[in-house]
Amino acid sequence: MSVESPKRRRKAFWADALNIPNALTMARIVAIPLVLYFVSLATPLSAMIAAHLWGLLSITDFLDGYLARKMGVESVVGKFLDPLADKLFVMALLVYLVPMGRIPAWMVVVLVAREITITGLRAIASSEGIVMAAQSGGKWKTAIQMLGILFLIIHFPYRAIPFYDRPVDFNLVGQWLMLISVALSLSSFVEYGKFFADGIEARERAADQR
Repeated sequence: MSVESPKRRRKAFWADALNIPNALTMARIVAIPLVLYFVSLATPLSAMIAAHLWGLLSITDFLDGYLARKMGVESVVGKFLDPLADKLFVMALLVYLVPMGRIPAWMVVVLVAREITITGLRAIASSEGIVMAAQSGGKWKTAIQMLGILFLIIHFPYRAIPFYDRPVDFNLVGQWLMLISVALSLSSFVEYGKFFADGIEARERAADQR
């Protein structure tokens, strides 16, 4: 029976970690201060730059997972980094927007509390051998949340609707989208909770039948 050396294990780890999908995920984390910087300038030009960066980096959220599957390089590091990058990216920006008056603090509290609770449930479920796959409500929440944050970043009013002279209040639209996101967050929280409870109950019934 051969024993793998620590040096070889380290090489295998870095070979597993250093790939294009993980590089895209890391880019999302590294770019957080840059997006926050342009948001903090609070000018129409800086808001547009921040919005374009947000859109570009949001695309990498889809692209890193797609490339990992396509290239066959799905890794433990990637499975850890991808959801971490998503949460850091979204939550850092939401918290930053509160003192700027672009989103009510209570919305951010609800969203952060939901993410922490779901992460905890996933950890417990994993330790119990239960896989909590992404639910449809959670996917819709994420999509609307990303769009809402984009509107909050742009913030300033623009004439964005053809043949309509009045400017669109992007911040107000963003807040309404985030309100919908909060409702979907609470709904999907109940969905995850039921899935978790059903999984625990099914596991206990299977154990009793042995």
